[in-house]
Amino acid sequence: HDEPSRHLRHRAAALSHRPPSPAMSDKNACTIRTRKFIVNKLLQRKQFIIDVIHPGRSGVPKDELKKKLAKAYRVKDENCIFLFGFKYAFGGGKSTGFCLIYDNVTAAKKYEPKYRLVRQGMAEAVDTSAKSRKEKKNKAKRLRGTKKWGDA
Repeated sequence: HDEPSRHLRHRAAALSHRPPSPAMSDKNACTIRTRKFIVNKLLQRKQFIIDVIHPGRSGVPKDELKKKLAKAYRVKDENCIFLFGFKYAFGGGKSTGFCLIYDNVTAAKKYEPKYRLVRQGMAEAVDTSAKSRKEKKNKAKRLRGTKKWGDA
């Protein structure tokens, strides 16, 4: 009766002295997996869902993910990579988002929404207020069909 329990204690002691695995010891480690990969020729891009596994970290910066994706997919310009819509799993360690990799910067500027281009630093944000834009729109509606139509 005493023999098996001594063996188990010895085994537990041996396991407790084992060095930590490299994935757990490196706090900066993160794994990228892709799902639902589509090559969209019409919009000149590759699009897919990206799963980032990052144990021991709260999240991974998008710049770091861009560098890893640029290396993996052989993208010359990191401005062609757009990451957005990230959701973080409860308890941490995993996040899921969407990635678009355009063939070139001109295609990205042509097809990407302006707000994403602004986030990327590829376009300037509109500085006018929402109220002034709305007033200008309504004035244009009133003046439609008159001579002053172009001035609004």
